[in-house]
Amino acid sequence: MAEIRVFPLSCAVQNYAWGKVGSESEVAKLVASGDPLVQIQPDQPYAELWMGTHPRGDALIRDNRIPQKTLGQWIADNPACLGAKVKDAFQGHLPFLFKVLSVNTALSVQAHPNKELAAKLHAQFPEHYPDANHKPEMAIALTCFEGLCGFRPVEEIVSFLQNVPELRALIGEVAAEQLERSGSDDPRGVSAALRICFTRLMKSEKKFLVDQLNMLVKRISQEAAEGKDTSGSNGDLLLRLHSQYPGDIGCFTIYFLNLVRLEAGEAMFLGANEPHAYLHGDCVEIMACSDNTVRAGLTPKFIDVLTLCEMLNYTPAPSSSKIFPAAQSQLDPYVYLYDPPVPDFAIMRIEIPASIKLYLISAMDSASILLVIQGTAVGTSTAAASEMSLHRGSVLFISANESISLHLSSPDGMLLFRACCLL
Repeated sequence: MAEIRVFPLSCAVQNYAWGKVGSESEVAKLVASGDPLVQIQPDQPYAELWMGTHPRGDALIRDNRIPQKTLGQWIADNPACLGAKVKDAFQGHLPFLFKVLSVNTALSVQAHPNKELAAKLHAQFPEHYPDANHKPEMAIALTCFEGLCGFRPVEEIVSFLQNVPELRALIGEVAAEQLERSGSDDPRGVSAALRICFTRLMKSEKKFLVDQLNMLVKRISQEAAEGKDTSGSNGDLLLRLHSQYPGDIGCFTIYFLNLVRLEAGEAMFLGANEPHAYLHGDCVEIMACSDNTVRAGLTPKFIDVLTLCEMLNYTPAPSSSKIFPAAQSQLDPYVYLYDPPVPDFAIMRIEIPASIKLYLISAMDSASILLVIQGTAVGTSTAAASEMSLHRGSVLFISANESISLHLSSPDGMLLFRACCLL
């Protein structure tokens, strides 16, 4: 009997309060489509679907010939499934966690440390930073997706300083004028002035912050009621975030950070020290295996303003530069590769047109996890126990150097995402 190295997974759902509720959630719809026994609760938030080996959500293997094992347990027993390079580089562990997120309310102003800072934070504050690994992330939109990412061009921030007196009051006249005087011919000076302004904002005294925020909300609300244009104060987004997190310093970060809007298939890569927040929408996400997040606003979780302000990359850039490009494969025109500048992970978006009835998921020298977003097929592999029925919400683990033949039966083709590690 051939060794089973390709099999379906049952994956963990995380019901965080910021998630979309009931059938509005892409997570809920995928889970219900993948398992007809799942009943969607209409008042329950379905925030994240975890596909991987994280100890708080290790996927279960759905194959009767592999009794009662999690994916993490199976990989520990069969480390060669990762591929030789991946096994050696990551000490026999799957180096990524693959997710689907459905975001209804803003998900924390945050950044992730590089490996050096992660090790330092873990040694000093293990209760808040539970491991010594970095945590780069990449989000690929499934629906229209909004997030904050990286510092805006200085001229945009200066415009807000001049149009939003409540913001200027929090930062102070000296720091505001320093940023206004900084020239584009002095990038270090710009970054230094930006650091001072952002740090002053984030360290604002709580009562003064709340007073200024309430004044700003009142002013924008009145202007909106009078039919005035509030875009100079980023009014719509400010009121939305304030309704979700009243009195929160994170509401003011919209004047410093780029608002990035992704269409389906567009991506954001979030490297070390990049300030960001997810605001709304559905995405697939992949990240290195770590729980290290430094937060400073729009969250009920632990906040570490000092560390965040010290670690950030204060290089201003336009929002368009934050969209991470996918490269069409030269070997397979249906594959689009998102390959960020970190060794831990990459994602392939596979769009198979309806005209194709037989498609090969190629073998690679890396374990991978395959997620079906759209379409139906029967999958066969010499490394699988039997034929596999694939449909929306199906998740497969594919060991290194194994392939799957898909016999498509969908009139609309298929959309798949494949998470892997390309070394």
